[in-house]
Amino acid sequence: MALTALALCSRALLRLGAQPVASLDEGTAEAEVAANLYAPVRDTLISAHPWSFATGQGDLPRLSAVPHADMAHAFQLPSGFLRALSAGAGGRGRGMPYRIHEDRLHADSPAVTLTYIFRPDESAFPPFFAQALVARLAAEFCLPLTESQSRAEMLFRLAEAELRSARLVDSQQDTPRAIEHFPLVDVRG
Repeated sequence: MALTALALCSRALLRLGAQPVASLDEGTAEAEVAANLYAPVRDTLISAHPWSFATGQGDLPRLSAVPHADMAHAFQLPSGFLRALSAGAGGRGRGMPYRIHEDRLHADSPAVTLTYIFRPDESAFPPFFAQALVARLAAEFCLPLTESQSRAEMLFRLAEAELRSARLVDSQQDTPRAIEHFPLVDVRG
C-alpha cells in the first residue's frame, strides 16, 4: 500500500481500535479528527529531527527588498520549508550567521546556501518514520475519539519510544560529524 495521508491516518485509527476512514472528508468523527490533526502532527514530527529523507540543501534566490535592520540581504525560503539547520556561502552549507524573519532568510552575504528541513511527500517516508508517525497520530487521536486519558498517556509513551527508535535508525545513515574548532582540541595540537 502506497503511503498517503489517508493510509497513515487509517493505520493510526486501526492502532487505536477505531474504524479506518475511506476519505478524510467523509463526515465521521474519525475523519474529522484525522483531517484536523494530521498535518500539524506530521510537520511537528518532521521538524523535530534532521531526518535524512527530509533534509535538503540549496542556493536561495536573493530578493530585491532589503531588510530593515541588522542584515544586508534577504532571501526567499524554499517551498515546503519547515526549519533551517544551517547556512553558508562559497560552496559550504554552514558557518554563516543568519536570521529568519517571516518567510525570508536575512544574511550579510550576497549568496546563501541553506541546509534545511522540508516537508516531503508521504510516499518518501521510510518505514521507520511512518511507524513513528502512525504511533504519534494514534496518541493524538485517542483523547478526542475515546476520551480516555490513561489510554492516551500510554499511547504517547509508546509513540515516544517509536520516535527514539526512528531517530536512532535515521542517525545511522550518516557519517558522525567531527568536532571542529574546539579550543581544547586546538591547544593540544
